[in-house]
Amino acid sequence: MRELPHTRSCFVCGEANPSGLNLRLETDGRLVQARFVPRVEHAGFRGIVHGGLLATLLDEIMVWACAVRTKQFAYCAELTVRYASPARPNQTLVGAAELVSNRRGRLFEAKAELRDEAGVRLASATGKYIPVKDADVGEMAADFVGDPSWVFKPDGPEAERERQAVGAEAAP
Repeated sequence: MRELPHTRSCFVCGEANPSGLNLRLETDGRLVQARFVPRVEHAGFRGIVHGGLLATLLDEIMVWACAVRTKQFAYCAELTVRYASPARPNQTLVGAAELVSNRRGRLFEAKAELRDEAGVRLASATGKYIPVKDADVGEMAADFVGDPSWVFKPDGPEAERERQAVGAEAAP
C-alpha cells in the first residue's frame, strides 16, 4: 500500500485545517483504504457518530478510488449511503473503496464500505463522480502537499492499458 497525497485545506485530508479530520489514505493501485477514529465531538446523538460524517468519509475514499484508477480528480454528483450499524466515538473505522465503472471518462461510479476492526459493516455507499475540468485542475493541485503527479499523470504503456481496461468495463 502507498500513501495517497493530501492537501492543506480539505476538511477530510487537509493537514492545516484545524477543524478537519486529517485523514490519510492509501492504495494498492486498485483499492483505496483509510483508518479513522472518530472523536466524541463527532457524535450526533450521544455515543453515536453523526451519519453525515460517515457519509463524508465514504465520499472521500470513493473520490480517491476514482482518481487512482482514472488518473483524474472528480466531484461527487450523487451519493447514496446505507447505514447498517451505529459507529461509536473512539472506535476504529476502516474504510475501503473501489472504482466500479468509468463511463467514457465522463462519469465514474464507485462503491465503498466502512467497517469496524472486527469486520462488522457499519455503512456502505455508492457514488457517481464527474471529472474536474482541466481549467480547474491547476488551482486544486496547488493545495496539495508534495507531488501528487504519481496519482494523476499516466506513466507509460501500463497506465494506458489500465485506463483502457477501466473504460471497457462500462462501455455500453
